[in-house]
Amino acid sequence: MSSFLESRELRKKYREVREYVKIGPIFLTRYEKARIVGARALQISFGAPILVDKPKNMIDPIKIAQLELKSQILPLTIRRTNPNGEYQDIPINKLILKKD
Repeated sequence: MSSFLESRELRKKYREVREYVKIGPIFLTRYEKARIVGARALQISFGAPILVDKPKNMIDPIKIAQLELKSQILPLTIRRTNPNGEYQDIPINKLILKKD
């Protein structure tokens, strides 16, 4: 019974995201994810403040950036463009993260 309710909630979330995202998929693509994690890891390695509570033994900036992305706390925006020059700016917390 709970799987039915979960799938119902997912369908509702997919419809909401599809109404907002007009260009491209409703998911964060693996290329966008790699770009975001790489850019954020670089910021962290240069001393930017960490936005989530991290475990004490975690020192790898890439792992920390992945943790921040998974918590959907990053204030970043993706710009998706069409070949005709049309574009849409989408905050990454609006997109759906696929499970790894």
